Amino acid sequence: MKKIIGLVAALALVLALGAWAAFRSSPAVQDAVVARAAHAAIARGSQMPAADDSLRVLLCGTSSPMPDRAAAKACTIVVAGGQWVLVDIGPEATENLNRWRLPIARIGTVLLTHFHSDHIGELGEFNMQGWAQGRRDPLQVFGPDGIEQVVGGFNAAYAPDRAYRHAHHDHGKGLMPLAAGEMQARTIAPFKAGEAPQGRRSVVFERDGLVVTAIEVDHRPVTPALAYRFDYKGRSVVITGDTVYYPPLVAAARGADLLVSEGESHALLDIVAGEIAKTGDARLAGVLRDTASYHLTPVQAAKMANEAGVRELVFTHIAPPIPLRPMAVPWLRGVREARPDGVRLGHDGLTATIPLDGGPVRFETLRE
Repeated sequence: MKKIIGLVAALALVLALGAWAAFRSSPAVQDAVVARAAHAAIARGSQMPAADDSLRVLLCGTSSPMPDRAAAKACTIVVAGGQWVLVDIGPEATENLNRWRLPIARIGTVLLTHFHSDHIGELGEFNMQGWAQGRRDPLQVFGPDGIEQVVGGFNAAYAPDRAYRHAHHDHGKGLMPLAAGEMQARTIAPFKAGEAPQGRRSVVFERDGLVVTAIEVDHRPVTPALAYRFDYKGRSVVITGDTVYYPPLVAAARGADLLVSEGESHALLDIVAGEIAKTGDARLAGVLRDTASYHLTPVQAAKMANEAGVRELVFTHIAPPIPLRPMAVPWLRGVREARPDGVRLGHDGLTATIPLDGGPVRFETLRE
């Protein structure tokens, strides 16, 4: 038996070496391999079905501003009734969408919760990618007071890029119309910069049965800051954005099927800050500790979910990063005691399907 195994192994080695030699020496073999790999990636298509009538949520970025190789910055997609709506678009998130082969050109609406860099940093890139991949109308970007400045800044920064790509790829056939490459800002009233949060709500839009409502939250000194609630045919999801525990948000999330909440373990972040301080960087340590004053802890989010009576709680905007799965244990410390069931730690690619028949929320993970 050992001789047979040895012969099989030797044969496999010879075949592998022969294949490698053929690949290295033959351009035709190299091109065939590239074509096969490209076909496999392109033919795979999107893993996010949109034909059936469900309310779906995809976490396309789950990290905080702290560096995390495994996760992009803040990004969530909601799909309902054939509509694709993007909530926040932080750095690295567009790369995720492309790797998953999502139909970026179908996403014509972006909702921004607030204007911290980890929530808006890739707005220009996402807009360009959707335009290049076939979007025929300007991207509509909704947000509170200040959205005109943010969108105008990205439009200005990308103006040369738009001109270059139009000149190179349009070919006089309207393939990349300039008008479609410039975003349009849409201000959500009545939230004004500098005003203390008052827990107000405002319907952003109603389309084909989907109702999107903006909810004022408390992320001071960031004002205004918003959460969003999506209601579709009796099912609902709430995305908190960044906030502290805030009773008006609890009221606005009442009865939701899914609460996508930020979470920051203040205790673990304080440990990280302490280690940074030991290196002599007291400034950065102080910056990290400051964040505890305007972010939800996992336990606070769990209690908020209980009070709102939501069915499922999923964490995103996770701080500090969880580089190894066992580190989720201290990050979630106290959560199971506060909410024994209906809690899930989010990750890039996690999808939630909320069926309209009242059935349980189903969770899956997109593959690259």
